[in-house]
Amino acid sequence: MAKQEKSVYKKSMGRPPGIKYGGTIPARFEIPTMEALNEWARKHSVSRSEAIRRLVELGLTVKASARPVSKPPDRRLRAAELAAKAIDKIVDPAAPPEERAQRRRRLTKGPKEFRQVRVDRPKKK
Repeated sequence: MAKQEKSVYKKSMGRPPGIKYGGTIPARFEIPTMEALNEWARKHSVSRSEAIRRLVELGLTVKASARPVSKPPDRRLRAAELAAKAIDKIVDPAAPPEERAQRRRRLTKGPKEFRQVRVDRPKKK
């Protein structure tokens, strides 16, 4: 007697065919953000996962303005501010405040002899 061949197709586990999904992306949210997300999902009668998908899609479709909202800070002003803070740390704390301010100003501007040579400042006529 010959052995009978059977082909049994085992049902595959997982999502149904036809729908393509990307990978899973785990994310952590702060508690207030999570509460707002849950509230949005409840208000729109969707699951939390669907709410995240919809909100990400909305965020990606909104066109951002071409200009930055705020003007970037001037680098020279920031450098002068950082230099003044560094000078304040090393200046003599026993000196009176007006003398400390004068020293800080003298160190940030540089000696009078070299002021006309500096390339970062406009030349005075």
